[in-house]
Amino acid sequence: MRHAQSPLSSECAFRCAACSRRPRFVRFHGLRPEFIVSRHRIAPRQFLATLPLFADLSPEQLDLLAQATTELHVPRGRVVVERGESCSGLHAVIYGDVKLSIVSREGDEKVVELIGPGQSFGEAPLFMERPYMTQAETLADSMLLHIAKHAIYAQIERNPGFARRLLASMSRRLHGLISDVESYTLRSGSQRIVSYLLKDDPPQGAQVTLAARKKMIASRLSLSPEYFSRVLHDMAHRGMVGIAGRSITILDIERLRAYEG
Repeated sequence: MRHAQSPLSSECAFRCAACSRRPRFVRFHGLRPEFIVSRHRIAPRQFLATLPLFADLSPEQLDLLAQATTELHVPRGRVVVERGESCSGLHAVIYGDVKLSIVSREGDEKVVELIGPGQSFGEAPLFMERPYMTQAETLADSMLLHIAKHAIYAQIERNPGFARRLLASMSRRLHGLISDVESYTLRSGSQRIVSYLLKDDPPQGAQVTLAARKKMIASRLSLSPEYFSRVLHDMAHRGMVGIAGRSITILDIERLRAYEG
């Protein structure tokens, strides 16, 4: 995240958590101040070095990025960026979880992506120089880093390897979105759930941990929470999986692959 003193091209908005009615918005220039931690409290370079995107950078290159990095500590359930907000840099997750979603005026929500530790978001609006198309909200108490746009651009110009890693990261995201479209249009609801459980090729007996609450996973798969839970319990009843909270144990992988609901 960016320095608190860095100039920003747009105003940001955040929800007033104290308001019990429809959330009002408070406007100010820059990052949300209640999330910002002094950049001198940590060594940003150490955190940046743990992220796959920056892992191969030299100490000098990491230092340059660290100078344009702001640390944010964001409580669970807070909006980090709003849909339509200008993008001032790249967000990276150190710990916690963030959901990217689209929320209708009626309050209906479609979860587009779940971002966990070591992952980043904001690449598309950053390079297209367009506003965010999704809202980013924390699903747990989270620590994020914001790396200012100018530092990312400068690193791309100096470091072809970094540029390739960024392209690879964006390509994986695009591949994932195309897979999602294929799933929504060509697979049944039960097949989507099977595909989600087996997406990392777990072996027989492996435990798969759901990345978020079942409601969030259901939205990610374009399913109702009730349908998602019903299918999981049917799988458990048939002895294909075991369920303990968010932990799913693969008991019969061959029957699970053939499951049609």
